[in-house]
Amino acid sequence: MKIRDEGTIVISTFSDERAARDLARKVLDAKHCACVNYAGIHSMYMWKGKMEDHEEILALFKTTRKSAEKLKKAIAKHHPYEVPEIVELKMSDVSTGYLSWLAAETSTNRISQKRHNPAK
Repeated sequence: MKIRDEGTIVISTFSDERAARDLARKVLDAKHCACVNYAGIHSMYMWKGKMEDHEEILALFKTTRKSAEKLKKAIAKHHPYEVPEIVELKMSDVSTGYLSWLAAETSTNRISQKRHNPAK
């Protein structure tokens, strides 16, 4: 497979795991990303002149630059926050195999590849 795309990670935070998981399923089903990792974090931020201090879920959406715009639009459309965090981080150094997997899983002509080899 010739790689014509580059990898990117889109970051967003959610109020709870269910919201993160529900949105992750939507964007994975739509092939906007290949993988979503999420974990609990503690966030402090200013919101409407008040300091907020909350537990949140941080989600990392792994995709390609080619699919990033559709992914960001889908996050914005379905996100429960009034002003969702949507930050794109472009990958500068990605293994060829992982990038091939990202490209295959976000392609509309998806041919599934195994990401992990349980025999290794």
